[in-house]
Amino acid sequence: MAELKRISSDKSRRIQSITGQVKILALNALIEAARAGEAGRGFSVVAQEVRAIGAEVETIARALEDELSDRIAAVQSKVETLAECSRKDRLIDLALNAVELIDRNLYERTCDVRWWATDAALVACAADPTPDQVAHATERMAVILGSYTVYLDLWLCGMDGRVIAHGRPERYGDVIGRDVSDEPWFRTAAGLPDGNAYVAADVARQPRLGGAQVATYCAGIRDGGKGRAQPVGVLAVHFDWEPQARSIVEGVRVAPEDRDRTRVLLVDAQRRVLASSDRRGLLTEILAFQPGNRTSGADRETASGALTAFHCTPGYESYAGLGWYGVIVQQPEG
Repeated sequence: MAELKRISSDKSRRIQSITGQVKILALNALIEAARAGEAGRGFSVVAQEVRAIGAEVETIARALEDELSDRIAAVQSKVETLAECSRKDRLIDLALNAVELIDRNLYERTCDVRWWATDAALVACAADPTPDQVAHATERMAVILGSYTVYLDLWLCGMDGRVIAHGRPERYGDVIGRDVSDEPWFRTAAGLPDGNAYVAADVARQPRLGGAQVATYCAGIRDGGKGRAQPVGVLAVHFDWEPQARSIVEGVRVAPEDRDRTRVLLVDAQRRVLASSDRRGLLTEILAFQPGNRTSGADRETASGALTAFHCTPGYESYAGLGWYGVIVQQPEG
């Protein structure tokens, strides 16, 4: 559009330059006709007509330049608006992609914890935590952790909130006997109605696991492993959040030329940063965007020109999500 505007302006100025020359020639012709007296009268009429035509062409050229400039500006504005809409839609799609990937991942965690809560060794240990039962449950959880490397640890808790057994005593030596009854995830899990229900806790650092960032999922352990039976314990599985979430935000397909100015994030319902492609602000930064009642959207900041696109979690299967968002923050070019 800029090139088209330049060309039209150049051509218009060229026409005006030529008509200017024609007007000068017409003026000179009038002067010469006046000098010729009666003999130059006819030539004078022609010169006046040429000057009038030159003035008319100049007027038309100026009007054409103004009209073309307005039309080109209008078209350019529409093109820029379409480009902005396309850019926003693309970033919203990327934000949705990020939060959908984590939703599907965390749905599997809800399946895992409900399944393992029915494991015979864990059920027996929760009901009667003798040394042999504890050893058997510990061994069983270690086997699970060997296959499911996305977990840091599994904790088997009694109904009093004390940890009875866990899967990695060799790595985390101060877990047994710890009281977790004041943890929100334990209190909620202890009151779950049946074996199909689960707890999905907010991402947090767990001091007993070396301060690692974990997403904790819980289910009730019920007498005999039966879904409607009396609860005898709580199983808490600690998902190794940081490396798993990082692989998602760093794997979103941002164009190579835009990567240095683009930040891909997962944030919770309070817009707290849970994961970021630049690894900044984890669990501390609060993003300033305001989704309001919108499921998705894209807003450009007036001061910096940064574009923030977001999409709320759609959930996956029986996992409704926790009101999290996928977010893309892209700085302007240059």
